[in-house]
Amino acid sequence: MKARRFPRWILPALALLPLVVGQAYAADDGLHKNANPKAPKMTEAEFTKARQIYFERCAGCHGVLRKGATGKPLTPDITLERGSEYLKTFIKYGSPAGMPNWGTSGDFTDEEVDLMARYVQQEPPTPPEYSLADMEKSYKELVPVSKRPTRKMNKLNLDNLFSVTLRDAGEVALIDGDSKKIINIIKTGYAVHISRMSASGRYLFVIGRDAKIDLIDLWMPVPDRVAEVKVGLEARSVETSKFKGYEDKYAIAGTYWPPQYVIMEGSTLKPLKIVSTRGMTVDGEYHPEPRVASIAASHYRPEFVVNAKETGKIMMVDYTDLKNLKTTTIDSAKFLHDGGFDSTGRYFLVAANASNKVAVVDTKEDKLAALVDVGKTPHPGRGANFVHPKFGPVWATSHLGDDTISLIGTDPVKHKASAWKVVETLKGQGGGSLFIKTNPKSKNLWVDTPLNPDAKLNQSVAVFDISKLQSGYEVLPIVEWAQLKGAGAKRVVQAEYNQAGDEVWFSVWGTKDQESALVVVDDKTRKLKAVIKDPKLITPTGKFNVHNTQHDVY
Repeated sequence: MKARRFPRWILPALALLPLVVGQAYAADDGLHKNANPKAPKMTEAEFTKARQIYFERCAGCHGVLRKGATGKPLTPDITLERGSEYLKTFIKYGSPAGMPNWGTSGDFTDEEVDLMARYVQQEPPTPPEYSLADMEKSYKELVPVSKRPTRKMNKLNLDNLFSVTLRDAGEVALIDGDSKKIINIIKTGYAVHISRMSASGRYLFVIGRDAKIDLIDLWMPVPDRVAEVKVGLEARSVETSKFKGYEDKYAIAGTYWPPQYVIMEGSTLKPLKIVSTRGMTVDGEYHPEPRVASIAASHYRPEFVVNAKETGKIMMVDYTDLKNLKTTTIDSAKFLHDGGFDSTGRYFLVAANASNKVAVVDTKEDKLAALVDVGKTPHPGRGANFVHPKFGPVWATSHLGDDTISLIGTDPVKHKASAWKVVETLKGQGGGSLFIKTNPKSKNLWVDTPLNPDAKLNQSVAVFDISKLQSGYEVLPIVEWAQLKGAGAKRVVQAEYNQAGDEVWFSVWGTKDQESALVVVDDKTRKLKAVIKDPKLITPTGKFNVHNTQHDVY
């Protein structure tokens, strides 16, 4: 039988057919092909746009694979049952439990709300892995160590310098806390999540949600970048070694995708060691996406405290020997997120937010000291340490999911009966809080509510008098004081103190195309002290004072 001959073009065309079941791209009809025929129709262009929006706005809470953590799961078995109209309403209006009102705030148009409602009903795409070789390709030492200053070459008061995230611009602004002037605006990764200081106070590390790390040398005549590396596709955490003898030697970064962490040279960002966090949860189930949520440097041992969100595993990573890495793994509770040290620096308290708990780790003994039940979806930032009039030293967290503030006793020696318990619960303005803050020199406790859909709440802050907590809070109209032009969302986020502890800085987080500002409040009088405005201050969010960040003051 004579073999049939195909046209020359057919074999290359066949090679281009999708090899992954349920995921087809660039089909003849221009539609995205989904495994479930019940999924709403989307074009490939719409799917690509929605995927980017989801990465920028949604993945942090709901996960890359949409399995949920701080936010609820958004897998198709759930979203298809809810339907497009329900999803559009939820996306547009948000909820007091912490879901932002993306539509009514002006962040999303009605078309984008509809787009995202359809997107979350599709099968989530799985991003590629990211290896040590990939990191090495992205690594750049912009200014070699040999060509950097050997002493401080500027007259700045570095202890009172602020690193301010300009979220949607992909930049950080370095602002002199004394003069309130911008020293430099530095191009970084997208949506810098945190800034961290080296133990010496010389190097500033910033990491974006796109997993790009930038190393800034504060000794330069004008502080600027000296190295960069990309450690994955999405990330939130970076930290440096602080134990005596290892100051500035190592840096560590954890990623949301792939779920892993990498240890680098502290002065260059050169990648040295990469470790996966995939594995079993504290409930004994395998999880493919245990994202590294937060990392802290122990003051008691040469170790990093690495928190894996989905598994509830806290890893005490010994960095004395990277070739033979030793890790002590502590079981706590699932959905670990952010946290900070108690006032002594011995105990690390981290929110397991979707479990409504706070895990307490004894970094001296490398063991779990307690699991504390708190309010709904705790989100403390670093938390707030102060001396309670009745219960002694406490650490406080506010919540995304309700209006409470939980005060946890932290002194197991002189106040043993109060240790690792919620000794008092305060009532704040509402849910949707991201940060709580005080200072050892202050009598005030500040609580923001930027993710509450009520504009009155997300445009103001509540402040308590620590000596009279039961008297309730005072509300300060931060957005009103900023006197910004233009429409759209204007959320007040994250109080941060200056070095002296007598000023509190707030971000007024506007939309990318509208005016934003930093508002400085006198901590003693609670009166407006200054408003910092500049066209270059695009969507300011997190602020990190060098002294407070370097010494874990909160």
